[in-house]
Amino acid sequence: IPGLWSDVFDMLLDEYAELDYGDSWRLNFNYSLTDRLDQGGRRRGWKIFCHRGPGSFQCGSCRKTWPSARVVVVFHYRLRGGRGTVIMRPFKQSCRRCPDTFQFPGFSEDAVREALLKLFSKIRKNIYNDDDGDGAPPDNHGRVWTKPHETLLCEACSNGICKQN
Repeated sequence: IPGLWSDVFDMLLDEYAELDYGDSWRLNFNYSLTDRLDQGGRRRGWKIFCHRGPGSFQCGSCRKTWPSARVVVVFHYRLRGGRGTVIMRPFKQSCRRCPDTFQFPGFSEDAVREALLKLFSKIRKNIYNDDDGDGAPPDNHGRVWTKPHETLLCEACSNGICKQN
């Protein structure tokens, strides 16, 4: 997962100058992030963006694959001393046949680009006070239609983050 996200993140910064304010930005992963900040995190300037978008999964046990239109990715971001940091966590889903293990999602390059463009729009608005409209593609771009959301198989639901009923 990290390779595609990092590559698209760097491409959007370098080639498309999505955050061209003179600061450097980097992307990291933390698989224990939540959608909450404590008082210290807020004081240190962290902000949160939760994204829901299309992805796909493959069970590590039975090899079954399935698409999902509601893969949750949580981003924490801040700018300090000219250095911007984004930390992200993609949430997993579990297979119906093998519900005891959660699987990491896979993403298309288009889905990663759409999520990062929405994140950059939030950063421009909340860090740089630059409300440029939305700057992201419409939500129905590349929409994957799937069966109803199964909260028992969603790691984000079990963490109280997904809120998809």
